[in-house]
Formats: sequence, C-alpha cells, structure tokens
Amino acid sequence: MAEKNTEKRRDRVGRTLYWTYLLFLVASVMLTGAILYYQLIFEPNPVIAQELTPSVTKRTLPARRGTIKACDGRVLAMTFPNYTVAMDCSVRRSEFESSKDSSVVWEQRWRAKARALADELPRFFPQKTADEYYDQIIADREAGRMYRKFGSGIDYLTLQEIKKLPLFNEASYKGGLIVEQQNIREYPYGTLARRTVGFVRMNSEASTNTNIGLEGKFDHILRGKDGYDFLRRADGGRRVTDNDSTYRKPEEGMDVVSTLNVDFQDLADKALRRQIDTNYLVEGGCAIVMDVKTGAIRAMVNLKRNNDGQIEESYNYAIGRKGEPGSVFKLTTLMTLMEDGYVKSLEETIPTHHGLLGQLPQDSYITNHERQTGLDEITIRRGLEISSNYVFAYLATQHYKDDTRRMIDKLYTYKLGEAFNFDLDGMATPDLPKPEKALSFTDLGTTAYGYSVAVTPMHILTFYNAIANHGKMMKPYLVEQIERNGKTEIKYGPSVLNESICSRATADTLTRGLIAVVQDGTGSRLKGAPCTVAGKTGTARILLSETDSKEYANKYTDGYGRKKHQGTFVGFFPAEEPKYSIICTIYSVLSGANFYGGTIPALAVREIVDGICATDPAWREELRGNGSVPLMAAGELEIDKADEDNDGRVPDVTGMGLKDAIYAIERAGLVCRYSGAGHVSSQSPRSGSVAKMGDIVRLTLK
Repeated sequence: MAEKNTEKRRDRVGRTLYWTYLLFLVASVMLTGAILYYQLIFEPNPVIAQELTPSVTKRTLPARRGTIKACDGRVLAMTFPNYTVAMDCSVRRSEFESSKDSSVVWEQRWRAKARALADELPRFFPQKTADEYYDQIIADREAGRMYRKFGSGIDYLTLQEIKKLPLFNEASYKGGLIVEQQNIREYPYGTLARRTVGFVRMNSEASTNTNIGLEGKFDHILRGKDGYDFLRRADGGRRVTDNDSTYRKPEEGMDVVSTLNVDFQDLADKALRRQIDTNYLVEGGCAIVMDVKTGAIRAMVNLKRNNDGQIEESYNYAIGRKGEPGSVFKLTTLMTLMEDGYVKSLEETIPTHHGLLGQLPQDSYITNHERQTGLDEITIRRGLEISSNYVFAYLATQHYKDDTRRMIDKLYTYKLGEAFNFDLDGMATPDLPKPEKALSFTDLGTTAYGYSVAVTPMHILTFYNAIANHGKMMKPYLVEQIERNGKTEIKYGPSVLNESICSRATADTLTRGLIAVVQDGTGSRLKGAPCTVAGKTGTARILLSETDSKEYANKYTDGYGRKKHQGTFVGFFPAEEPKYSIICTIYSVLSGANFYGGTIPALAVREIVDGICATDPAWREELRGNGSVPLMAAGELEIDKADEDNDGRVPDVTGMGLKDAIYAIERAGLVCRYSGAGHVSSQSPRSGSVAKMGDIVRLTLK
C-alpha cells in the first residue's frame, strides 16, 4: 500500500515538472518570437515614437589648438578660451511657486540678489544701466525666458570676476549663469612673421588644414583631437548632457617651438618696411637672418604690396620665388675655380680686353677700370669688388668651355639645383642647366655671373652660410621641437646638407674677398657697421611674363624700354668669426628706373646688422666700449585698455594650465619663462608684485 502511494506521488511530481517545463518552453518561444517581431518587423507609429523618444544630438567638443612659440618661449600664435555670458532668468521660479507657504519670501530674496547683480553688470557690460539690466531680468523671469545674453568676447580672467557676482556665484541651477566657450586663435605680435607663422581657420576640422606657414605644415600636430558628447532635450525645451550616452574628452594639440627670434624679426620687418614702404616702384621683398653654425632661421620677413598699395605679408618670396640671382651667383663660379685649382689667389690678374668676350654684352665696369687705372689687366679681387660680369665669364669660359659638365655638377653639389626639405610648404625647385647637356660659350658665360639659372633667396643664403661655416652646409630649419605641457615630445635641430662644399682655405679666401666688396666695392653701404660684414651685391633683370606684356613675354624689356629688377645683398657677420648670415632681396615693378643690390637691399641689411649688434648680448659689452652703434629711437609698445587696468602688477596664475598662464602674463605686458610640465605650482615674482613692462615672470609647472 505504501509503495503504491509513493509511486503515485512520483507520477504527480513528474507530471507537474513536465507541464511546468512545457509552460516555460512555450513562454520562451513566445518571448523570442516577440523580440524578433519587434526587432525585425514591427514599425511603431512615427507620431507616437517621436513624442516618446527623447531627442539626442551629438555635440563636438573642440580641442584647443597648440601654441606656436619663438625660440625664447614668447608666443607667436595661441588659442585661448573666449566666453559668452548669458543667464537663465527663470531658474527656481516653478520651485518657489510650488512652495505655497514661503513662495513670496523666496522670490523676494531671489529678486534682491538680481538687483545686486544688475548693479554690477554695467562694470563688465556697459551697454545698459543697472536699472535697465534689472528690468530686463525681471521681465524675462515673468515671461519664463531661459536665455538672456549679456555679452561675448570675455577672457578667462574677466570670467572669473563675473562668477563672483551675486547669483552668478551660486550653482547654475540656482543663479542661472550660462557660460558658452569658444576657442579663439590669437597672434600676440599681429602681422609680425605672419606669412611664416601662417594662418588657420577655426570653424571646422576640415578647414583647419590651410597649408600656409607653420600653422599649415604642422597642422596635424597643432590640431589635437576633438571630443564629443550627446545632449538630450529636458523639461522646458532646454538641452542638457545625456549622461547615458558615450563621451570623449578632447585632446589638446601639442606646441611648436620655432627658431624665430622675435626681436630679430621685428628689426628685419621694420628695416625692410622702411626701405620699400613709400617706394611704389618696389613690388616687395624678403629678408632672412640665419644662425651660421646651425642653420636655424632667426628671422624671415616677406613683404608684398597689395592692390591698394599697402605692404603686407601675403607671399613667401624667401622660398617661393625663384629668379636669376645676378652677381651674388659669381661666388659659386669663384669657389669652383678655386676648388679645381684654376685660381689660387685673388691677386691673380687676367687681361681686360676692353670688357669684350664673345657675343656677351660689353662690361662697362672694365672700361671704367681701364680708364681710371690705365691698366689692361685686372685682379680677380678687383673684379669681385666692382662685380664685373666680364671677369667671371672670362674665367669660366677659359677653364670649362671644353668640360661644362664639370662646372654644372659643382652647382648641384652646392645644393643649388634641388628643393630641399624645409619646415614650410612651397619651396620652389631651382632651374639649373642639365649637366649632361654641353653649354654654349654664351650660356656658360652668363651662368658664371648669375643668368641662365633661377634660384630662391633661401638657396643663395644657404650657400653663403656654408662659406661662413668654413664649407659645411647646414640645412635651414624653422622648428626646434614639439612640446606637450612644457615637456619635449619631438626634438628637431641642426642637420647637414653637405659636410664640405669647399675646403676651409677656400672659404677663408672667399671671406676675404667678400670683406673687400664691403670695404672697397659695391657693398660700401655696410662699411662702418658695428662689426665687420662680409657680403656681395647682386642685380638682375627679370624676364617679363605675359601679365607684364604679352608681346614682350620672356624678354627683359618691353616696347617702352621698361624693365623689372631683382636686387640682392647677401653676406654674414662678424666676418672674423661669423655668427649670423643674412640676405635681403627686393623686386621692382615694371618701370624705367634701375634698382641695385647695393642700394635698397644693402641699406635694409645695414639697419638689421646695426640693430642685432645693439641687442645681441654677444656684442653688447664690446659695442658699449667702442661706442660705434648709432642711436636708435625707442619704439612704443601698444597695449589694450585691459592691459592698463593691470596697474603694473603681476597676475596670479597659480593652478592654471600653461596656455592660460602664458596668456594672462603676456596680456599684462610681461614675459613668461617656465620649466616642468602640468599646472603652475609656483611663480616668481609672486602675484601682486609691482612689475614694469617686459619684466620676466618665471613659472614652475608640476
């Protein structure tokens, strides 16, 4: 009997489990079917779906663009936050109304704070009076308006002061403060070195790649990576951050430290402007200062006259314009002759032949020499001093007429036939004769004195810099390193184009010849400079284009005898121990006037040399003792009204990031120096200290 009862219980349990299993199986099949249906087949009513689905939009969080700095850390281009200040005037109103017992009291307290806020607003936004601001806030509050803009273009320091005002010093949901941030690109030195520093548009990621100057060349480093988040629509139509969505923090761009010296750049800019500003027969020009030992570019000015006659940095002559250089090219011929052993001394003489050589134009400098001296021979040194085309054409045709390839091959070893890699886009490729093709007697002669070839001013300067560097040719460069928060990430530096384009003996002899050009020849405007300058002048006519004259394109003069010129002075100083090499090239418009490298370019170089000698510490003590530097008028530093409000005191930048700290310090007219990485942990002098314009503030970052 007991066994039958046990058996019946087992059957009942089994049936129960079976039906339970079957029930769950059916439910799971139905649930799976429902999921598949809603996922793959079901389409909700679009009207209902729109009402029930919260609106979510993706918002780009722009990365702050990196800074471009001069060699001493001064900022040439930076991005800083710029703010718009607004207010939600409806905050807490519904909360106060729902609290029946104390709604009037809370509202009165809020309005009292609004009154105090309105009294302070004209100090920052003077467009309206305090009463007008208060009436506006109350009217917006009663109308339930959630956005009232007070002003834009607010800097970081001013924003911190605004946040201390009544209501605005409370949480945004209590006080209603709305702050919108935009990133603004600022160039503290205005148009100085603008073509070299470059341009950037901040509107969108696609438009930042301008390929102009350092901004374009290093855009991928400066740009950083944008972040993003998502916004959803909240009650009242406001959009708030959707914390359930993904978020990516923006990654700031890295900083580019250039080789430019702001003081040298300013000297070169002013000197070149002074020479060409009122001379409307000058189209434009460039000036470059290079460090002899390293090839670092310390200044690069490019000035061009626009259609309105104004001078601006709108075209990079230094690397982008190639042309027949004229007599500055003669030193390549002389170097080749000396290296091949055809010329052993500058005192060697050649016959004058009245300046006549084959079909080449007669050289009037030789006929003048014959008339003045009564001699029918001339030394190579004197030919260099007076820049005689005949002397160098004679030497080249005498020694290379049967082997023109030898001479042209040498020009390529001097890197005058290639667009070497440079830190800016737009380097023009020079035009040199092909070595495999023999030159005619005439072409060989014209090549020897700087025609039948086309090179950029940067190529000419690089060649002369190698002479100053005893034959070692350095590659010009503009960028020293890449930094992130003050820490070096990528280190650049000097590199060599050719270990030796000539022997030291040849370089020393050429230097003596260039000193003679300044002391007794066409470069006399540099004679009497604060230090000895070695240099060469060069003048060349420019081939006319179809824009100048369709009928006379590819000729040197038009039907009225008008022509265009390229004038150059290039050299280095001090000649005994060269530290800087320098070039200035100017380009004229089509006219009947003549332009020479020994005039406008030489005058500009003289002013730059005088200025560098007066400011560079390497010469300051010596020059003070000699008293040979002419007095220079001191310029005035233009400052904003906001800078005047600083009252000559050091701002407090403790805790700020590097970019904000630099902006605050330089905005106060001071110079920033820093060490370390991270945020400012200490500063010297301390905040509030009295400082005069140009004083240095040193920061420690951790």
